[in-house]
Amino acid sequence: MATAETLNRVRRAAAQRFLFLPHAVRQMARPERMITPGEVHSVILHGDVIADYPEDQRGHSCLMHGRGNGGRHIHVVCSPKDEYLAIITAYLPSEVEWTEDFRTRKTK
Repeated sequence: MATAETLNRVRRAAAQRFLFLPHAVRQMARPERMITPGEVHSVILHGDVIADYPEDQRGHSCLMHGRGNGGRHIHVVCSPKDEYLAIITAYLPSEVEWTEDFRTRKTK
């Protein structure tokens, strides 16, 4: 599935409702992150798909990049379903692992 098509599926599912999986809630609540549901919504509505995982064991998923409060970079892994958007995890990408724009993983 092309990235544009994936983005459309994600936003259609998000228009139904968001389902934050337990792993996502735990990761978002880590003291060094404190990512709010509103920030996740902002990434989904205004961000970009930077990786597509059509063969993911949880079903087709993708990695999105966007901005949160104060312009901080946030990554969200989500999986669009017919009736909801599953939020698998959300985190603050590391400068060590990602390029300057946080859209491409650095090679080792």
